[in-house]
Amino acid sequence: MAEILCDKCVALCCRYFALPLENPRSAADFDHIRWYLCHENVIVFVEEGQWYLGILNRCKHLLPDNRCEIYEHRPRICRGYSTKSCEYHSTDYGYDHLFTSAHDLVVHAEEVLSKRAGRRVKLPLQPKKMRLRKKTKNGRLAGVMLPVMS
Repeated sequence: MAEILCDKCVALCCRYFALPLENPRSAADFDHIRWYLCHENVIVFVEEGQWYLGILNRCKHLLPDNRCEIYEHRPRICRGYSTKSCEYHSTDYGYDHLFTSAHDLVVHAEEVLSKRAGRRVKLPLQPKKMRLRKKTKNGRLAGVMLPVMS
């Protein structure tokens, strides 16, 4: 008897979506991507030279048995999936790069930008500690130092 792949499905394709990003070229571009990675349930990956933003969030129509609640009326993009490209077949996604933290992206960006510039490039990573300036004689703050990226 033929095996039905859907019976083994864990619905990986229904647990995230990815959107293409403009490939970063500058420190500012990498910093924008770093901002995405500061959010929960977000990854960034590069596949065949193209950068993508991955949002790890399950479809609201995914049933507990991993079947689609709106299968007959599912969006066109869902209809485009087939068992030929099913993610169940492999755990190797063939990423050129996978970034799950802002730190990992910064390390990569510094390497890339340093090679391009022919010198070491250091990007901001961690905020400096917040400091309040001393109070004036009348009890008001002389100024407030906001966190600055170092």
